[in-house]
Amino acid sequence: MPEKLGKPIKIFPTPQNAEQKKESEIMFAVIKTGGKQYRVSEDDVLVVEKLVAEAGDTVQFDKVLMIGEDGKAPTVGAPVIEKATVSAEVVRQTRGDKIIIFKKRRRQNSRRKNGHRQNLTLVKITAISATGAKKAPAKKAPATKAAEKKAAPAKEAAAKTETAPKKAPAKKAAAKAAPKASPKASKE
Repeated sequence: MPEKLGKPIKIFPTPQNAEQKKESEIMFAVIKTGGKQYRVSEDDVLVVEKLVAEAGDTVQFDKVLMIGEDGKAPTVGAPVIEKATVSAEVVRQTRGDKIIIFKKRRRQNSRRKNGHRQNLTLVKITAISATGAKKAPAKKAPATKAAEKKAAPAKEAAAKTETAPKKAPAKKAAAKAAPKASPKASKE
């Protein structure tokens, strides 16, 4: 299914050897979203039911059913683990394959055909926390000198517009001050 959504994406990374498997499967969690349960670990990319978020936004999954680590007994919630969260970044919003619904009643000359495409969200798991603690956001690289030079003229233009206040439109005080002569007064 992901191949039809654009570029091919690995939904569940497959390790090449046992050492990579140990590193990639250090911590896992079972989360519930969209009425379905997913087993996730860090850096997994998966397709879930539509979430209300834009591409690049961070979402938190609070319904964590189980958290486990290799070599340790998993922690199972009843039904969820308190304070446990899974953080994910929205990769993009997309739609699934078209599903055809065809209903026919035999010998009745009755047929009905409908189609449906499910709205989906592609997310990448960034962190799994058993205590709900958030990791510090990654710092962005400092801006380059070329970017600063491009931003400088824009700042100067904004400063000029702020210093010169707009003039209020001229009022028509002269027309209001001199009342019009009534037609009855001119006839007398």
